[in-house]
Amino acid sequence: MKKIEQIIADELNIKISQVENTIKLIDEGNTIPFIARYRKEVTGGLSDETLRTFSERLNYLRNLEKRKEEVTNSIEEQGKLTEEIVKDLENAVTLAEVEDIYRPYKQKKKTRATVAKAKGLEPLAEIILAQTETRDINEIATEYINEEKEVKSAEEAIQGALDIIAENISDNPEYRKIIKKIVYTEGMIETKASKPDEKSAYEMYYDFNEKVNKMPSHRILAINRGEKEDFLKVKIVKDEEKILQIIQKDIIKGETQFTQYLIATIVDSFKRLIEPSIDREIRSDLTEKAEEQAIKVFGKNAKQLLLGAPIKGITVMGFDPAYRTGCKIAIIDETGKVLDITTVYPTEPQNDVEGAEKELIKLINKDKVDMIAIGNGTASRESEMFVSEMIKKCDHKVLYTIVSEAGASVYSASKLATEEYPDINVSIRGAISIARRLQDPLAEFVKIDPKSIGVGQYQHDVNQKKLEESLAGVVEDSVNKVGVDVNTATPSLLSYVSGINKTIAKNIVKYRDENGKLTERKQLLKVPKLGKVAFEQCAGFIRIPDGKNALENTAVHPESYESAEKLLNNLGYKVEDLKDKDKIREIKVKLSDVNVKETAKQLEIGELTLNDIIDELGKPGRDPREDMPKPILRQDVLKFEDLREGMILTGTVRNVIDFGAFVDIGVKHDGLVHISEMSEKFVKNPSDIVSVGDIVKVKVIGIDNDRQKVKLSMKIGE
Repeated sequence: MKKIEQIIADELNIKISQVENTIKLIDEGNTIPFIARYRKEVTGGLSDETLRTFSERLNYLRNLEKRKEEVTNSIEEQGKLTEEIVKDLENAVTLAEVEDIYRPYKQKKKTRATVAKAKGLEPLAEIILAQTETRDINEIATEYINEEKEVKSAEEAIQGALDIIAENISDNPEYRKIIKKIVYTEGMIETKASKPDEKSAYEMYYDFNEKVNKMPSHRILAINRGEKEDFLKVKIVKDEEKILQIIQKDIIKGETQFTQYLIATIVDSFKRLIEPSIDREIRSDLTEKAEEQAIKVFGKNAKQLLLGAPIKGITVMGFDPAYRTGCKIAIIDETGKVLDITTVYPTEPQNDVEGAEKELIKLINKDKVDMIAIGNGTASRESEMFVSEMIKKCDHKVLYTIVSEAGASVYSASKLATEEYPDINVSIRGAISIARRLQDPLAEFVKIDPKSIGVGQYQHDVNQKKLEESLAGVVEDSVNKVGVDVNTATPSLLSYVSGINKTIAKNIVKYRDENGKLTERKQLLKVPKLGKVAFEQCAGFIRIPDGKNALENTAVHPESYESAEKLLNNLGYKVEDLKDKDKIREIKVKLSDVNVKETAKQLEIGELTLNDIIDELGKPGRDPREDMPKPILRQDVLKFEDLREGMILTGTVRNVIDFGAFVDIGVKHDGLVHISEMSEKFVKNPSDIVSVGDIVKVKVIGIDNDRQKVKLSMKIGE
């Protein structure tokens, strides 16, 4: 049997030493971002994504070991443990296999077989199974008639014995293994309509079948939802004849008086016990894999959205569109401070375009608004048309862009929003959030339950606990990748920093409020509950832009300050020079000539760590998100009626799913680029081609005026 370390090494294709070292780091309580960034020498440079998978597998395999131990002890206590069972348990690689082995030894609820055993019919079952007795079966069964035990006739005795055999067949882990294999390789999922005359989103599944092993995860989740909403009946079709023959061949020993009884019992065992149970297991297994994929897609999309490029140094008007209740407006300066708020009614039913224009132009000119962020929800397109006309009348150039408003209403009513804006009406808080998302997507999106970010697929259908864990990991990785300005960050942003929990985050803000700005990372050690361990985990991810030491605004960890200073000295510079733009350019040139191998030896640090230090010294204070695509800024609006097939447009990828990507091209609904239209080459996974936030050129290939849907293609050619 392979050890846990070996299994992980094989699955992730890494060395045993990397696995052992990483397990030690995880067990010591280090966070994934910290290990990924500052313990590269120990892990051999494993990425945060690989480390997350590593941690999940380690957890699963340890739970598997624990369950094997519990099952072994339970069977041993019953005095039924054999070498064969021990070997089978050792070889089991999933929890499902362990449960199959344990099934015959589990304390059962009342079943037909347990009732028959209580009536003393087990010896009769053994006689029937042995198929060697020559006396007539009815004569043998008569010996088991017992009024006291409620066995009133030979027929009842035989039926009870056959119930015991049926359950034994069902409990046989070998049969289950074979049947599952047949279903996985040859079985079909068949769906039919529960209400054939009723229209629904599931019409393509009203008469549908597909091989079990070919069904993509999005279809599995769609079918599950259709079944739950009572539009679909789902069945797994399998080769029953083949399955029954395999069991018969194993049990039946030639033609005897017992043969027909056993054939009927095998059918009963399969139909009544094995099939429903295996169908449930396979559906559950398919769902689990589909959920894993959906969570993965959601995580990848969320990460791209969180790491969207911030637009700094601008005054933004947040425009939260609506109809009856009016469009909520909030203007914030470059630091995110609220300058003005109002509500205007340019949309149905009031249609007060003139009044809205007058009020907003006055505010735009007064606050020197550079950009308008329009939420993409209800009345978004009507608001966009109004804005595109209005900005033509402003004193200076104003651009607008459409921003995802997913979760803005959830945030507005949250405890956090109440703490941030106690004196501002709930309805206006959404507009503030929309404006801030343009300035700093990460700082704003961390305030929202990640599920509500709205870039997934079936996120409300999947295992919510797993989704939350996965998304917490994604947010944590994103926040730590960017780093956090300790003097401006909100508690919600700080709480995602490696080593910092919600309590410590609040304590940091309280300390900052009472003692003024932090000028050195080591001041964090004065924050209540932030001890040496937490400091080691968080220090490298904390930024102090105007700190005493220029290294405090880089990802260089305090444990490496000495090495970084020595490296700069070797090049003829001091740490203070990192505050001088001209000097930084000179340093960057010299750093590119450093011999990493020799310098690492000289400084007595690892090459991977040295490479990271070189990267940081070449761009102190630089935000890694600056490399991400910027949002598309518009001045004019495109109407759905303007669309023509063959048109080439530029759009923003809003969501990537298993079967393609949704792209915002500036009309009311996002257009779909199907996976088959993403490239001339075969595409296995849409996320290999695009990510949320990417700016792409697309061609309109289909327009459905009735449903206001657009089909797009990225196969544009020359």
